[in-house]
Amino acid sequence: MPTISLFYGVLIQMFWHDHPPPHFHARYAGFKAQIDIQTLDIIEGHLPRTALALVREWGEQHRAELMENWTLCAQNQSPQKISPLP
Repeated sequence: MPTISLFYGVLIQMFWHDHPPPHFHARYAGFKAQIDIQTLDIIEGHLPRTALALVREWGEQHRAELMENWTLCAQNQSPQKISPLP
C-alpha cells in the first residue's frame, strides 16, 4: 500500500483497486481508520480525536489531490505524494 503523506506521526496510504466510496487509510500510534474523501468521516476504524482533527484538516486542504490519487489507484497506477501539514 503506497504511502502518500506523513505528518505528526500520521501515516496516509491508499490501496490499488480498493472498494468504494473513495477513501484513504490513516494510521497513528497503533490506530487505523478508513476516511471518506468527500465527507472526511471515518468509514471504518478509529483514530484519537487529535489525530482525526489533523487528518480532517489535511484532507480539506488536499481533497482534489486525494481524488486524483483515487483515480490513479483505480487504474492500478501509483498515487502521487501529497504535501504534509506544516
